[in-house]
Amino acid sequence: MVDHARAARLAKRITTIVAGALGTEIRDPRLEHVTITDCRVTGDLHDATVFYTVMGDSVDAEPDVAGAAAGLAAATGALRTMVGAGTGVRFTPTLRFELDTVPDATRAMDELLARARAQDELVARAAREAQPAGDADPYRADADDETGGTDPDPARDSRG
Repeated sequence: MVDHARAARLAKRITTIVAGALGTEIRDPRLEHVTITDCRVTGDLHDATVFYTVMGDSVDAEPDVAGAAAGLAAATGALRTMVGAGTGVRFTPTLRFELDTVPDATRAMDELLARARAQDELVARAAREAQPAGDADPYRADADDETGGTDPDPARDSRG
């Protein structure tokens, strides 16, 4: 029987332990800009997938994703030991680190929304500045006033 609540609690605890260990105990310069974003534990509590992102040194710098992956691979054993000591479960789950693609997808979605907003603004501006192609009032009220609202052509009268 799978206890999803227990798996969720263990995943949250693993996230906390790994993030804390990366910040204080693991001394690898490749892991300085790694942020743990999420953790998923299987129902049998034997495997844990830890999601991470890598931030660049500055705004324009590209993050060293390959270096971070190598640093996490090298620190997996020590991190698993810390997880085992910090969780107190009978079987310490194996740790697998996976790059989180949510920030990239979010950034791409924000760019698409910005383009759509810009396009909407162009359409709205064009609509505000639009002029009618013909007369300003295509329904002539003066023709109805002269004839009293009836059709001036008796041949079109269907009554006969």
